[in-house]
Amino acid sequence: MEMEMEIKQLSFVADSPPLSVVSAAKVAAIALPIAAATTATPDSPSVPTLLFSNGLKLHGTYTILRYIGRISKIPNFYDRDAYESSQIDEWLEYSPVLSSGSEFENACHYMNNYLEKRTFLVGHSLSIADMAIWSGLAGTGQRWESLRKSKKYTNLVRWFNSISAEYSDSLSEVTSTYVGKRGLGKSVLAKAKEQQPVNGHISEKGIAGGGSSSEVDLPDAELGKVCLRFAPEPSGYLHIGHSKAALLNKYFAERYQGQLIVRFDDTNPSKESSEFVENLLKDIKTLGIKYDVVTHTSDYFPQLIEMAEKLIHLGKAYVDDTPREQMQKERMDGIESKCRNNSLEENLKLWKEMIEGTERGLQCCLRGKLGMQDPNKSLRDPVYYRCNPVPHHRIGSKYKLYPTYDFACPFVDGLEGISHALRSSEYHDRNAQYHRIQEDMGMKKVHIYEFSRLNMVYTLLSKRNLRWFVDNGKVDGWDDPRFPTVQGIVRRGLKVEALVRFILEQGASKNLNLMEWDKLWTINKKIIDPVCPRHTAVVDECRVMLTLIDGPEKPFVRILARHKKYEGAGEKATTYTKSIWIDQADAKSISVNEEITLMDWGNAIVKEITKDQDGNVTHMIGVLHLEGSVKSTKMKLTWLPDTSELVKLTLVEFGYLIRKKKLEEGEDFKDVLNPCTKRDTAALGDSNMRNLKQGEILQLERKGYFRCDVPFIRSSKPLVLFAIPDGRQPTSLN
Repeated sequence: MEMEMEIKQLSFVADSPPLSVVSAAKVAAIALPIAAATTATPDSPSVPTLLFSNGLKLHGTYTILRYIGRISKIPNFYDRDAYESSQIDEWLEYSPVLSSGSEFENACHYMNNYLEKRTFLVGHSLSIADMAIWSGLAGTGQRWESLRKSKKYTNLVRWFNSISAEYSDSLSEVTSTYVGKRGLGKSVLAKAKEQQPVNGHISEKGIAGGGSSSEVDLPDAELGKVCLRFAPEPSGYLHIGHSKAALLNKYFAERYQGQLIVRFDDTNPSKESSEFVENLLKDIKTLGIKYDVVTHTSDYFPQLIEMAEKLIHLGKAYVDDTPREQMQKERMDGIESKCRNNSLEENLKLWKEMIEGTERGLQCCLRGKLGMQDPNKSLRDPVYYRCNPVPHHRIGSKYKLYPTYDFACPFVDGLEGISHALRSSEYHDRNAQYHRIQEDMGMKKVHIYEFSRLNMVYTLLSKRNLRWFVDNGKVDGWDDPRFPTVQGIVRRGLKVEALVRFILEQGASKNLNLMEWDKLWTINKKIIDPVCPRHTAVVDECRVMLTLIDGPEKPFVRILARHKKYEGAGEKATTYTKSIWIDQADAKSISVNEEITLMDWGNAIVKEITKDQDGNVTHMIGVLHLEGSVKSTKMKLTWLPDTSELVKLTLVEFGYLIRKKKLEEGEDFKDVLNPCTKRDTAALGDSNMRNLKQGEILQLERKGYFRCDVPFIRSSKPLVLFAIPDGRQPTSLN
């Protein structure tokens, strides 16, 4: 029976969202369509209700949670032996105590003791009991957050943080949607009041749950009847600006329970390739965007040609052989082309020449007959078709002419049943053109919703400009960490969760944005710092040996946590030796007889310092003073043992490609190129770093956050780490 039952939707009242149900479904990757949150009424049930496609229903948070547990593919999520299943039920019955103000701290105390030697609440794996208690704590909002920052309930916080980190993408989305500072339902209740249906339509404020104060409203949007499209041109990789458009389309499609089409606007074979199509799909997947279908404008080339010929016959389009520069000047001055009143026969004759790609046809283009004196210059007879003999990456040399975006977009939008087209406000003047062309074609009107283009300081987002850097070898490709592409910034160490938060915090504002990168990297730091492992590195150049007179005659090893506050980061082996390496910069800051702290070891007193003629420290001698107070020392030093097991590293820092925050109109970016955008530093790392995987993020203590780009292969080849900005990025590396 379960095979035939498909979940249709979960409904609940706004001030009591079943956080445990939503969290468990997210973690288990079970699709759970959410009905618009409502306020409680005498006619509507006050408990959550799960509706199936066959009309059957389940009622109550824990009934639905058990159902999610049973259908989940997570092993032992609910179904276990009789004893452990009963334990899970016991925790479900216990979890409501967390919503009781007077009992909250008593419950925390009990659970903290219970979790002292446990990783999970029941048995040795995640269960719906963990989801119920995790949700109960998270649902209290600021109350639990305050306790997390204190050191009062270390075992409970360790358990909570472990689950939060393991399922960070899913659970962060749930809490940001349903939990306000005052606790569960406070933010969603406010949203519900803003989302009351009016004549079947839904108005919404704040795309990020209060992150934006601007009004967000798709005109004439009806639940289940919205169809959107994200339509990139396959002439480059997806960049941070495109990400905003993609995520807004995703947001509205989910919000209105509608469809999302990914359509490749492949109408310019000179710039496009299959490589770009493949990587755009990869980037869309990286952003977590689920779409219904992928289409290409080239799928509709036969229909587009038919429409062009129809408009020629209707006298709404004509073929023009005016030279391009002259045509541009005539459009600016509102002067009609000499070809504007050509006969139908002449237009069809020249149109045939264009289709065949003859020498005569190559001199021509097809233009719409809209209005050469219109104050809106986009309506001054725009070009609909141009000849291009370059083969198309999908369909080869079948066509010698291709539609412009201005012509193809309104046609394909209408043909695919798009209800709302999201466009950045830079196209505002072209909206009238879009609607006029649709009207001439006899297509159903598509609503346009505008949002502001995302611009970043010191950043070029034009694909034409980015291509210049690739073609001229100024970067290592479209995924270069200096590039604003999704692949570039992820390779540099940005978590996708941070990018999504950053974009949704802005909402669908129509105000022009020039955003600081520091804000994005600050969000990223908050995500990676609580969970990324800690390691140690010493800069290779002029590194200094500190010999400890009373240090261990034979090296010994201790097993330490890779992150002192996050058990999930694992462990590392630290070797202690009589001689150790420290950074030259640290050595220069130390005075004779100064007491210092060697991190993860204890205090030492420096007795002798040797320097060369340039003032660089060449050697130091000291004695251990392990009983000394860490609080009394000024210098807390990272160090490495003098062993042959150290790993060679290349630490790579990146700067902005241009040295100006924002280019003026007409300004050439090549005049403001940054002379130095990449700096490599040779270093040595602790032996545990040979186990780092490509893409793993770590913190080198006292040096910052890094992403492993090239892992350990052999001793002679350095492991490559990319520095991750932490919100204090310098403009230049000089």
